[in-house]
Amino acid sequence: DLKGPTFRHEMYEEYKAQREPTPDDLVIQFPAVKKIVAAYNFPIFEKEGYEADDLMGTLAKYIAKKGHEVVIVTGDKDACQLVDEKIKIMDPGKEYQLQGPMEVAVRLGVKPEEVVDYMALMGDASDNIPGVPGIGPKTARELIQKYQTLKGVYENVSEIKGEARKKSLQENKDQARLSKELATIDCKVPIELELKSMKLQKPNAEALLEIFRELEFRSFIKDLPQEAVPSSTEKKSYRSVKDKKSWKKLLLELKKEKAFAFDFETTSIDALLADPVGISFSAKPHEASFVLFDSHISGESELKAKDVLGDLKEVFESDRIKKYAQNVKYEMTILGNFGIHLKGIGFDTMIGSYVLNPSKPNHNLSDLSFEHLGERVIPIEDLIGTGKKQITIDQADVKRLVEYGCQDSDVVLRLVGVLEPKIKEAGLTQLLEDMELPLVEVLSDMERVGIEVDVPFLKKLSGEMEKKIEDLTKRIYKEAGEEFNIRSPKQLSQVLFEKLKLPVVRRTKTGPSTDVEVLTQLAEIHPLPELILKYREFSKLKSTYVDTMPELLSPKTGRIHSSFNQTVTATGRLSSSDPNLQNIPIRTEEGRKIRKAFVAKKGDVLLSADYSQIELRILAHLSGDSNLKKAFQKKEDVHTHTASLIFGVKMDEVTPKMRDQAKTVNFGVLYGMSPFGLSRSLKISQEAARDFINAYFERYPKIKTYLEKTLDQARKKGYVETIFKRRRYIPDIQSGDNRIKQFAERTAINAPCQGSASDLIKVAMLAIHRKLKEQSLSADLLIQVHDELVFEVQKDSLTNLAELVKEEMEQAVRLEVPVEVTLKSGPNWMELKPLELKGTL
Repeated sequence: DLKGPTFRHEMYEEYKAQREPTPDDLVIQFPAVKKIVAAYNFPIFEKEGYEADDLMGTLAKYIAKKGHEVVIVTGDKDACQLVDEKIKIMDPGKEYQLQGPMEVAVRLGVKPEEVVDYMALMGDASDNIPGVPGIGPKTARELIQKYQTLKGVYENVSEIKGEARKKSLQENKDQARLSKELATIDCKVPIELELKSMKLQKPNAEALLEIFRELEFRSFIKDLPQEAVPSSTEKKSYRSVKDKKSWKKLLLELKKEKAFAFDFETTSIDALLADPVGISFSAKPHEASFVLFDSHISGESELKAKDVLGDLKEVFESDRIKKYAQNVKYEMTILGNFGIHLKGIGFDTMIGSYVLNPSKPNHNLSDLSFEHLGERVIPIEDLIGTGKKQITIDQADVKRLVEYGCQDSDVVLRLVGVLEPKIKEAGLTQLLEDMELPLVEVLSDMERVGIEVDVPFLKKLSGEMEKKIEDLTKRIYKEAGEEFNIRSPKQLSQVLFEKLKLPVVRRTKTGPSTDVEVLTQLAEIHPLPELILKYREFSKLKSTYVDTMPELLSPKTGRIHSSFNQTVTATGRLSSSDPNLQNIPIRTEEGRKIRKAFVAKKGDVLLSADYSQIELRILAHLSGDSNLKKAFQKKEDVHTHTASLIFGVKMDEVTPKMRDQAKTVNFGVLYGMSPFGLSRSLKISQEAARDFINAYFERYPKIKTYLEKTLDQARKKGYVETIFKRRRYIPDIQSGDNRIKQFAERTAINAPCQGSASDLIKVAMLAIHRKLKEQSLSADLLIQVHDELVFEVQKDSLTNLAELVKEEMEQAVRLEVPVEVTLKSGPNWMELKPLELKGTL
């Protein structure tokens, strides 16, 4: 479709008049779409005054006339009128089902040649085609089935049953004829057509590469021919090292270097269980060496991993020689397996990319290579294959393995040369070098130590949950009045909205939504949604944690070794996986029970240290609001303090309900909550919620000023910053879509406080880790989740550790308000009791 009116608008001014304007966010994409289609060498047809349907109809009829079969890919029923023995429709909405004349007749109840007459009677709301008032799809179908054409209907109008129907047909004859003209696809658009130009051609891979690079369409790039994406214009010098003489020579070279990149190739993604197959080094761009270890399959090397890494111990433990890697935590853990303590980490390309832009979906080496070097790296699948035929890397072709390994360290070295200046230019060097890179050792140690899990307790809990799920299933069937697949959104939707006639809160592409938010709302008017929510909670906890955790126990240690990830969240927070400790719910009894499974080893206890209301304290610091600062400085309950100000009562007159409302507003402000959001949370009118927020900002005026300044910065610079200068880019804050823009504004408001809290706990972790090494305390940091750190410590060292942890966490950064840490200890992560220290700092 070209912009502007068509011949149908000239016939009928109201044609498509009810349609919303095309969203700006879509309009700006059209030129890119055309560029991509042209680069694929697909012919493009457009003509002023005509719609895409007319062009498709003209093309289809022309090609069919030349003796070819035609398939039109569309879900639009208008195209059904084009179907004949040579022209078919393929509907993407119906699993690409091919529809010929018979299928159209079944779908619509009329033949393809009757479709326009059918539409003339019933009209089309989507195109604003009026049709005949009072004639719907069913009646239109019956009339056309009986009289075949619109003309036939009017020739026999006198015998049509129903006076109102007959009268409407008679009074709207001209409108019916107009509707037929509007619904008819013009198959004679005056355009030049030549079959030769429509033949499938090879895509212009170079042009596509340039476009996909610009748009960051990385998955499409992978589908381009290999020759379209050059590995490098430079000649590479990659060599394999398999004998002792070559190895000794390389070792001497490495000892003389000021810096080098290195990369292990191993048998597993689990660094604690992985066996190294080889290690590559690169000290100069486009040059690399791969040291192949003797393995039970390759048998091509006389070098053993233990001997090579023993020779490298001095090099890896030297601060003088800088080491570069991609995901250096993995390499550090591998070296740790051989008793080597990696020092001198100069750069991690994955972390460097994350520091530059934490909102990127991933920071893997292939994406970084393509983005910053314009090169495509050899995918791992080229070495080990996929699916059932996949092999382990120690079974890979040695020549390809050497090339693959050398490429990785070479690309890392060259990426350092690109990323390091960018980080310096953005003012992020200190964040990288003083926080993120040193944190690698802390996380590696945490993963290596792992945590004890009470397996018998989990098995018992699994049985209890299974029984509760069975009970809930029976209650759900009773409330529904039938048995159905509770896990099926489609079947649940039918029960809730078709059988029980509950109101549809929100629709998705596949039908009425049955997500948590929807069910929570519906639970207020019917008991079934509440039972479904409980069923989902138990099922998820059981499958994700209770039944899975015993399978995650390490065969070496008998403990769980969760991975702590530095480069996943856009906020700067750490995440964890296998299992995801951040996602264990603590607001529900069942969620808390799972924490009981995490226990201290015999003779030890767990110590939990949790920042108290840290994001609100950071808000007080960043905004400088005197009222909020005063509450923390006087060690008052901040929610009671807020309630006292908003409701205009004394602190001791604040009721629990007032405090709860104030608490909702305190945290709501941090997340950019709107009057609509607050009204839903507090179950009050939007007007009352608006008054509540206005009253809040009257009492805390500098918070409002700070939030406005933050949004202004986001709009001007495109990003916001934490106290430690970590950036969060907010590109959607300029979006023309109001919904997307509002979400971006909420993100901009929240990011500085949440990100600063994330940074603060990282600084504390670094300080505590350093002190634990210095003092040789019998204690380990096991878990970091949200604002909490969990340690395992010998009972007689508990007090010393608690004092150390409290001091380092509270002194990690100087805020304009005091930072407070709550200490608890106990035998497991659930049953923790407050720990009071004498002479607390």
